[in-house]
Amino acid sequence: MSKKIYTLFAVMMIAAMLLSACQPAGDAKPDCSKPDVFCVGLVTDVGKIDDKSFNQSTWDGVKMAEKELGAIVQYIETTDPKDYDKNISTFGDANYDVIVTVGFALGEATVAAAQKFPNVKFIGVDQFQAEEVANVAGLNFPEDNAGFLVGALAAMMTKTNQIGAVLGTDAVPPVWRFGEGYRAGALYINPSIEINVIYHNDVGFDKTFTDPEWGKTTAISMIDKGVDIIFGAGGKTGNGALLGAAEKSVYCIGVDTDQYFTVPEAQKFLLSSAMKLLDTGTFTLIKLAKEGTFPKGNFFGDAGYAPFHDLDSAVPADVKAKMQEIDAALKAGTLMTGVPPVKP
Repeated sequence: MSKKIYTLFAVMMIAAMLLSACQPAGDAKPDCSKPDVFCVGLVTDVGKIDDKSFNQSTWDGVKMAEKELGAIVQYIETTDPKDYDKNISTFGDANYDVIVTVGFALGEATVAAAQKFPNVKFIGVDQFQAEEVANVAGLNFPEDNAGFLVGALAAMMTKTNQIGAVLGTDAVPPVWRFGEGYRAGALYINPSIEINVIYHNDVGFDKTFTDPEWGKTTAISMIDKGVDIIFGAGGKTGNGALLGAAEKSVYCIGVDTDQYFTVPEAQKFLLSSAMKLLDTGTFTLIKLAKEGTFPKGNFFGDAGYAPFHDLDSAVPADVKAKMQEIDAALKAGTLMTGVPPVKP
């Protein structure tokens, strides 16, 4: 071999080694069938893992299991609802120990997969279990309570007596509960307040959570008509509403997680977020699965509201006190939102 060819060969070998070293660790296929290897897979609905809201918060819970429990973790983003079964089976066929499916729409596919893979523990986020299946836990939250809290906040903070909400489809019960909880909380504070709640129902289901432009233009349209506080809920669609509010310099309220940290463009105008603790709820169930104490049926996580952050000084002391009072009453069950579990 000539010196020139040898040098070229050496360069190619080094390049190949570097390329291999740069591959993400998640691309490697672990042997999840081994007792000492604990594998957790997550399947999203048609929303993306980086939606800065629902999917991302659930994935954060899975990553907590990676850090705290030494789990091997991976996710699959669904691009078409017809792929639910295939995507879940990808993890099932690979002998994953736990599969997390995110969203109401995956409910039927999750139960079907649980029957196909009886040795796998399934966590169905926002999937209420009407009937118990031994290896399925539905992770649910009182979204109406969280919505009620931020609706009350909006009613106490509005200057125009007009507030709005821009949400994903009301065909998804948790989204509907957020929206109707928001309406109920505002009316609890002020029965004469004007509330405009709009759901993104005029397009295919797969776009209702991934349409930030619609969210933004809808929010701006409300603001131009006098609304001075916007609640945005529904993945990237809701995020668009927050950005629209920030662009018009009016207060906004996030959802699912504390969106002060996930939508920094809206920080100066973000009053709070209607939170459900998806990360800790998901992690808790994964931990129980690893410990052999996995529950079946429905498991309820916590919900509440996020800190006021940059706007803390703008929220009067009596408003803060009222929020604490309402939160305590909701948790104690002495105050009810009046919002049913599903849309009538």
